[in-house]
Amino acid sequence: MKEGPDLSRIASLVGDPARANMLSALMSGAALTASELALEGGVGLPTASSHLAKLSEGGLVKVASQGRHRYYALAGSEVATMLEAISGVAASVGPKRARPGPRDSAMREARVCYDHLAGDKGVALFDHLTGSKLIKHAAQDAVLTPRGRAWFAEFGVDVSALERNRRPLCRVCLDWSVRRSHLAGALGAAALDRMFALNWARREADSRVVRFTPKGRAEFDRLIRA
Repeated sequence: MKEGPDLSRIASLVGDPARANMLSALMSGAALTASELALEGGVGLPTASSHLAKLSEGGLVKVASQGRHRYYALAGSEVATMLEAISGVAASVGPKRARPGPRDSAMREARVCYDHLAGDKGVALFDHLTGSKLIKHAAQDAVLTPRGRAWFAEFGVDVSALERNRRPLCRVCLDWSVRRSHLAGALGAAALDRMFALNWARREADSRVVRFTPKGRAEFDRLIRA
């Protein structure tokens, strides 16, 4: 028997169409009930519960009880990064599903990837951070430089507070729509939260789409050109 991670087990969990749709729905970062995920997966509630049990046992989702309801969410940012990377491969070499319409272009422009900014805007931000040497990037590693610390502090992000958490500060996530990298990790999440706090953008209801206001677009463009 070969040693190492059991790739086939994870692949089988993600590979089922209903489970894949459920996991995609959880990429918004929101916690959903089994009933909500049954609709996303296109299956009945008993079948959805069975799928969710397998995903939970496999370590891909976590569940929390609140009152009479049980809420499911992705087990962590590593799962989201994996799903985003798989989506990139599927977009590149797999058969295309029917395009959902205008929202599809909005998803490509700016969307939430678990809890950080993805799409064209996310890639543009990461290009600025690396091109300006605010972040050093090599393969899957990303390190915040001293200049980067000062830049994020000026933007209103408390890097020291982020470093006290157990979550990695900088992570690289392969963007499925652009097929280039965007910033994940605690710093990526904090950057998106800051944009929301500044009212540059808002989450579209029941969607992963991030809508920038006209002022927000101008401020974002100024940010990545500073």
